Amino acid sequence: MTDRHHLLQAFDALLEPARFRDYGPNGLQVEGQAEVRHIVSGVTASRALIEAAIAAQADAIFVHHGLFWRGHDGRVTGWMKQRLALLLAHDINLFAYHLPLDAHAEFGNNAQLGRVLGLTPDTRFGEQELGCLGVPACGAFANAEALAEHTAAALCRQVTCVGAGPGAIRRVAWCTGGAQSYFEAAIAAGADAFITGEISEPQAHYAREMGVAYLACGHHATERYGAPAVAGHVAAQLGLSHQFIDIDNPA
Repeated sequence: MTDRHHLLQAFDALLEPARFRDYGPNGLQVEGQAEVRHIVSGVTASRALIEAAIAAQADAIFVHHGLFWRGHDGRVTGWMKQRLALLLAHDINLFAYHLPLDAHAEFGNNAQLGRVLGLTPDTRFGEQELGCLGVPACGAFANAEALAEHTAAALCRQVTCVGAGPGAIRRVAWCTGGAQSYFEAAIAAGADAFITGEISEPQAHYAREMGVAYLACGHHATERYGAPAVAGHVAAQLGLSHQFIDIDNPA
């Protein structure tokens, strides 16, 4: 058991949120009970995750996508009221870390996706250096189709691959979630292929014209690994129990 304040200190010390310009508040977003014994981690603070955490008798929830974002309507109505009502009624703490969770060199979303895909980063690129660039553990993929097949098998979902040429894939760039805007920086950094969660209309043209493969693998699917890695690490440090609850999301 630990108290909420020490748990927040541990998360902040590991993830260093003050280093980042982010789209919402990082850290404790909803205050619950002072004593914490059990942490549930997940990707998004959805109603389904909160309900699952209640059933698991969690004292704290740790997520990548919290409740509050810059530019969102601040009124507590509809889905926001429902989620907050559940957290407050059950006195559950909600911790959320966005870009700091993406960026952590060992436990972050990008580091953990690299581990799952067998990619070793040696370079950072893009805004706030969130993107990773490195080499496959296998040395190289024969072509973009081979990389797409490998990625689909590792993530257990279909992958959209655009701009697949015949050449070998020796240098792979990746950035989880909605990192479409990092594609041009990945090309400039020397990537043969770029892996992220989503694809927008312009990226398909860039991929075909530049001869660099673009793999869209799902926002949720690419960001399933950082939250349990961080929460599990901190829970072990503080002697807490932890479980990851994956709420399926096709996006």
